[in-house]
Amino acid sequence: MNETNGSAVAPSGRDEVVSALIASYRDEIKGHHIDRRYLPSRDEVVHILELLLCLLYPGYFGRQDFPSEDDLRSHVTATVAEVEAKLARQVELSLCYQRECGEAAKAGASPTAASAQSIAGRFLASLPALRRILLSDAEAALEGDPAAVNLDEVILAYPGFLATTVYRLAHALHSLGVPLMPRMMTEWAHTQTGADIHPGAEIGERFFLDHATGAVIGETTRIGASVKLYQGVTLGALSLPRDRDGRLIRGTKRHPTVEDGVTLYANATVLGGDTTIGRGSVLGGSVFVTKSVPNDSRVSLKAHDLRVNAKGSDATDDFPIDFEI
Repeated sequence: MNETNGSAVAPSGRDEVVSALIASYRDEIKGHHIDRRYLPSRDEVVHILELLLCLLYPGYFGRQDFPSEDDLRSHVTATVAEVEAKLARQVELSLCYQRECGEAAKAGASPTAASAQSIAGRFLASLPALRRILLSDAEAALEGDPAAVNLDEVILAYPGFLATTVYRLAHALHSLGVPLMPRMMTEWAHTQTGADIHPGAEIGERFFLDHATGAVIGETTRIGASVKLYQGVTLGALSLPRDRDGRLIRGTKRHPTVEDGVTLYANATVLGGDTTIGRGSVLGGSVFVTKSVPNDSRVSLKAHDLRVNAKGSDATDDFPIDFEI
């Protein structure tokens, strides 16, 4: 039997596959988590995000009917309690995972349920301030995109705003010293929106990521207030520094700084930890920048030499445009 005719693997062949897989787990310690205890749950992390969206944008996500102030208070109280319990558990698992992996220097004191509960409490206390910043991001999207009808559309339909929301939540946990879980959050947003924002990046208020698809913002990026990015923008690193043994040197400023009021159009690439895009500057589409740009600069490529010939004319080109891929 074989898979070409849709038949199942014969029992004897199945046993061979199972034995070979188990042998590969034993022979290669990478790529499995069998012999360790701690790992945050991807499903639970996504569920926490969904609950947080309900708290940040009530009526847009989750329940919509709140006939009275008391009813709203009861709903928010129950949701906060659910988030706190689930978040504390996932934070505890993340901290234990870090210590189990041998990263004791990063983990500090031995993680306990009490320390995870403390982190969860501090995170929840930051939600009102985070919501204020996120509403400034939504206002920036409404003001910056003539296609936006109202804030309802931005909150419900704009992938860049969803990516920004998840980033800000993940960044808050990252700043509280939670490992792994913030990356799980932003990578979920990456799959949903096409935008890849590292939770370690620092992004100011009134941030607008338009279209979102293909945008990449690296871990040590610093972005000021009222910055607008279009699709495909990359804020990345130059060649990564390594030590004498060839290992990556971590903890350095590898990604650029973008100051207040900058606009980066589609597919602009800015690389390097020493690269700063000065306040109020505009980078045109597809530019490639590895050196700092002064304040209020305009950076663009020279226009391509395009030729437009009417169909059927006698004009000829130096290259064919009729081809198949």
